[in-house]
Amino acid sequence: MRAISGLWRWRHNPLCRTTDLVEAWVALAALLLMLLSAPVAGALVGGAAQDSLREAVREQHASRQQVTATVVRELDRTSLGIDPETDAAADLRSRVLADWTAPDGTERHGAVMTSLRDPRPGDRFRMWTDEQGRTAARPLDSATATTHAVLAGFGAALAAAGGVETVRRLIVWRMVRRRYARLDQAWSRVGPDWGRTGTGS
Repeated sequence: MRAISGLWRWRHNPLCRTTDLVEAWVALAALLLMLLSAPVAGALVGGAAQDSLREAVREQHASRQQVTATVVRELDRTSLGIDPETDAAADLRSRVLADWTAPDGTERHGAVMTSLRDPRPGDRFRMWTDEQGRTAARPLDSATATTHAVLAGFGAALAAAGGVETVRRLIVWRMVRRRYARLDQAWSRVGPDWGRTGTGS
């Protein structure tokens, strides 16, 4: 991007090569494309993600119900399947055998996870189920969906800017290679006579 700052100064510089000006214009065009394409890409992807996630929030809230379950007994912690190195996660959840009533009125019984620290028989807790009464994850909330959409938009904006910068670097790389090839050709023409008295003038 340093080429942009020197673009105005190079216009009347007799030492400025055509490739220097082209490189500066490519850098300026890339900067303008980044400033235009990154926000547009971010807005489009973020908006699409927001619409999709809002629909997922609606579907999950329509298909999942919160019910009250009763602890029958605590189950062995060794069967939790939690990484033993993450003690914090093990402290937050316990596995219990519980009874609950499904949204359709049928009685259910099974092993579930609970946030109760010290579950005892008869303790009650809230849990999420699907319409058939099977345990389900907590439905996605609107704030989390919005956060995911913003992150998707931000990632798309970064990807668009990165793509433009990659194309700029490829163009400049090709230009530099051609410049060096022309320099090698010029050296091959004058190289054998270089340094001899009276040659070239």
